[in-house]
Amino acid sequence: MTGPAGPPDCVACGGTVAPDGFCWDCGELQPSFRAHLETTLGTGAAGVSDRGRRGLNQDAMAVTGSGEWTIGVVCDGVSMSPRAERAAQVAATVGAARLTKGLREGTLPETVLTDAAASAGRAVGALAASVDAAPACTYVAGIVGPEGIWCAWIGDSRAYWLPDEGTCVAMTEDDSDQREALTAWLGADAGEPRAQVRSYRPRGPGRLLLCTDGLTRHQPDAGGLRAVLTRRRRSTPADLRLLEDARALIGYGMDAGGQDNITALLIRTPQPRRGY
Repeated sequence: MTGPAGPPDCVACGGTVAPDGFCWDCGELQPSFRAHLETTLGTGAAGVSDRGRRGLNQDAMAVTGSGEWTIGVVCDGVSMSPRAERAAQVAATVGAARLTKGLREGTLPETVLTDAAASAGRAVGALAASVDAAPACTYVAGIVGPEGIWCAWIGDSRAYWLPDEGTCVAMTEDDSDQREALTAWLGADAGEPRAQVRSYRPRGPGRLLLCTDGLTRHQPDAGGLRAVLTRRRRSTPADLRLLEDARALIGYGMDAGGQDNITALLIRTPQPRRGY
């Protein structure tokens, strides 16, 4: 009988690769680490993250639930910073955990979104060896409940409301200047950035999309993003539709060039309550 496969060998020195993707022996990050990731939360949410044509995937995502709430966070490591992939992973994990805890305690969505972004920022800041060697990332979070959707962001990762019928809405505005350089991010060299928060009350069901600029550089228009989804096969089983939608968005970005990491996380929004 053949036993389970051991840890992979490091591409640089042949040593043992740790669970975080770095070699125990030489410290080299493995190119295939987190190359393609998929996640689902029942039939309510699904996300896909792919490294695209890049050697490393510096995007991260997290999705969870708390009672009637569905929670998603997407982060994009700033490529010019050290260990940008670690910054994104920490921000997504900490942000989602803080959102889950706050909503469970009955905190208002606007408040918990602001608090969660600040917590994620402090966690990323703690990774820095110095201000001049500070891991950094962008951040977008969304929460969906029976009475509406809310999102918060820092940087140029985005949120879109994509209704089944009606007008699509871009819910975020990039923190960037005329040259598309970031003006806000998470990291020890970013000071204390405060997340911008926006809410929306849908009139019907649809999907909240959280994504990185690896997708939106190829299709920034909300209506165009929904059009990508309408071209998918209609025979997809209900429990796989959101995952297939997320895969379709990643495929679109790859077909358009895939020069950057691409992440798309979709959260299904319910039919609003009667009298809403």
